[in-house]
Amino acid sequence: MATPDSILELLSPYPPGWGGTLLSGAAATLAISAGAYLIGIVIGMAGALGKLSDNRALGVVLNLYTTLIRSVPELILIVGLYYAGTDGLNRLLQMAGLPPLEVNGFVAAVAVLGFVQGAYMTEVLRGAILAIPNGQIEAAKAFGMSPFLRFRRVVLPALLPNALPGLSNLWLSVTKDSALVAVVGYQELALATRLAGASTKHYFLFFMAAALIYLAITLVSNFLFRLLERRVRRGQPALA
Repeated sequence: MATPDSILELLSPYPPGWGGTLLSGAAATLAISAGAYLIGIVIGMAGALGKLSDNRALGVVLNLYTTLIRSVPELILIVGLYYAGTDGLNRLLQMAGLPPLEVNGFVAAVAVLGFVQGAYMTEVLRGAILAIPNGQIEAAKAFGMSPFLRFRRVVLPALLPNALPGLSNLWLSVTKDSALVAVVGYQELALATRLAGASTKHYFLFFMAAALIYLAITLVSNFLFRLLERRVRRGQPALA
């Protein structure tokens, strides 16, 4: 059984401790999650506006995208998109007479998770836009606002209070989903934890440490989203 001194030594950020490896893994997890979340918001906003547009063909494509992504387990999507996407890209480059491309693990992880997040973001943002009273948008049109100005001054401020609960939940989800990128060989917190446990045979210690790090990320995220939600809901009735 590990003594308190040996536990502190194992969790030390300096060699031979593994604390530094866990912290660097946590930083990689946050970087992957933030990048994928931003990509997901961009895809989600474009997808929500596309679904609400009058373009029927675009709506069919977006419905297929959101249905397919949400129906397939994320582990299969990540592995499939990483390997199949890389292989398909290199085949296209080969046909064009170009050398194969070595895909960076971090970039691939962010792109794949962002593509998956985009499907969920699309539905969250579409629901938030539909919750906006139609009279506000009609009034903006009556004032002669351009579509971009109407979106910036009316739609965006009105959708944020409706969308933030769902968006905060998706942020917490992507921080957990980032652990799935370990299957493509990129080291983040989950993979760093497994390596530390396998090297020292103190699996319980390191998995408990990783759980506490994930808990800390969740608590800080909840606090920040609560502050943001309080700010965007200024002037509105308090929630029960």
